[in-house]
Amino acid sequence: MELFKKTLIIFIGCFFIAVGINLFLVPFRLLEGGALGISLVIHYLTGVKVGFTFLLISIPIFIFAWVFYRSFFYNGIHGMLISSIMIDVFYPLHILGENLMMSPFLSAALGGVFIGSGVGVMFRFDISMGGLDLLGQMLARKLALNPGVVIFCIDLVIVSVGCMLIVSSHLLLSYTTVFFVGVTTSLIVSKQGRRRTSYNDV
Repeated sequence: MELFKKTLIIFIGCFFIAVGINLFLVPFRLLEGGALGISLVIHYLTGVKVGFTFLLISIPIFIFAWVFYRSFFYNGIHGMLISSIMIDVFYPLHILGENLMMSPFLSAALGGVFIGSGVGVMFRFDISMGGLDLLGQMLARKLALNPGVVIFCIDLVIVSVGCMLIVSSHLLLSYTTVFFVGVTTSLIVSKQGRRRTSYNDV
């Protein structure tokens, strides 16, 4: 029963992430942080699929996790594999996104909310989709830093560099996406934390 529940959560979380990327970010050539952001940069420059690139970037990070932080490996491997597949399966949604005639700011915000919802839902069940977020978590543990701060700094660097490489990309709008991803993820995860606290008080 627990395995079924985790599998369902992974599919729901990855679905939200895939929709956020393809429906809202790709039509406006917007960026996100982490390995997803790097994958989007490579996609915009070369046309290589986002999910496939994300998989390639994540492999060495998961090898590192297997050697040094085995728990991170087990909590992220399934999310990484399924998200990579679903991102590419739902790529045709970018055509619908282009036809919605949505404002770039709204698309950036909604993309952030969808991606943050997917990441947050999985985090609530100790599931990660890997990528540089996983690397950030491992670095934070090693250096005794706040993982949220480490991941946020990595995201800002990737978005900033990516927007310099992608002339048609919008730095402020991509920052907006990163902001909404972080806020949405934090709200979902902190809600779980309050719920656990209330259970412990009973």
